Amino acid sequence: MTKLWGTAYPRAELLRRVGRLDQVAGVRLVTLGDGLGRGVRLLEFRSGSGFAFDVVVDRSFDIGRCELGGTPLAWIANPGTVAPWYYENDAWGWFRAWGGGMVVTCGLDHTLGPGEDDAAQFNQPHIFKTVPYGLHGRVGGLPARLVGYGERWDGDECVLWAEGEVLQSAIFGEHMTLRRRIECRVGESRFRIHDEVENVGHHRTSHMFLYHCNAGFPIVDEGSELLVSASRTTTDYGVPIDGYRTLSAPMADFTEACFEHELVAEPGGTVPVAVVNRARAIGVYQVFQIEQLAHHTVWRMMGEDTYALAMEPSTNRDAGRKDARERGELLFLDPGEIRHYDLEIGGLGDIDAIDAFSDRVQRVGAAAANVG
Repeated sequence: MTKLWGTAYPRAELLRRVGRLDQVAGVRLVTLGDGLGRGVRLLEFRSGSGFAFDVVVDRSFDIGRCELGGTPLAWIANPGTVAPWYYENDAWGWFRAWGGGMVVTCGLDHTLGPGEDDAAQFNQPHIFKTVPYGLHGRVGGLPARLVGYGERWDGDECVLWAEGEVLQSAIFGEHMTLRRRIECRVGESRFRIHDEVENVGHHRTSHMFLYHCNAGFPIVDEGSELLVSASRTTTDYGVPIDGYRTLSAPMADFTEACFEHELVAEPGGTVPVAVVNRARAIGVYQVFQIEQLAHHTVWRMMGEDTYALAMEPSTNRDAGRKDARERGELLFLDPGEIRHYDLEIGGLGDIDAIDAFSDRVQRVGAAAANVG
């Protein structure tokens, strides 16, 4: 049954009490009308629990604003929502159109730092022998085709859903499709993403994939904590690792740093990670499959206005493309080949929820220690 305001309602009883379901929950398509976001389509989700989020249809079907009970869970960057036609795909241009948000997709053929790589697989050496790649790839700046959205009753439970497709393609280049389905059950404070990435072309193509999940104030604040079960943590940024899981207040002239985790998974292969603010009794979490996304980095940016912590499950180590190729870890998709990815994002709305999730993370570490 659907649980709202502490009461479980069968479908018939809930619908007797409202003129339309969207009185309490629903999905609405809107279009932004001003500034850099003019013309961008959003799908506004409301689950009925106080959990709400926007699917940015015209930016890779990613998740922008995300709130629980009116409290923001996501960091929104100073560029805000930027239409895809302003996207700059040079080496570091990603920063000029990165609006933050709860989930930003990176890929499909490249993620992490900019660089250049061999183009022999595209068979046009008289035109180019190498391919340049910008920070985090192209897919995050591309609009989706909106396949559909709405509500679906499954007995006495109602699922809000949306589907989109993003095409990343070039003549003499990659030809790849991201198919995304997002679901959120009425009464719950979480959503699930299921992604399929297919090489729909006729050339073997490199594949890298990363979810950039950005938590912001008030979850990110002085004394907030990162919850993650890792057997080892490393950084190449020349900063101490000790204490990195406890966040600071905003600092002037702060320099970003990334910390990479050697993950420990639950028995079913899931990995739980969260950022929590116990003082405000609020947090946000992610859960993903280690067999799909074997690597995890946190981007820790305690600066002024750029004040965020990103949880980043990925197919690759933080060292990036060149390192992956040298290690023999760079993935390739053959024509017609598909890879699947699943991600759950949710809000933790009180101390009990935070403690329960913290216990879940600690159990993973304890089980790993006992095995060791």
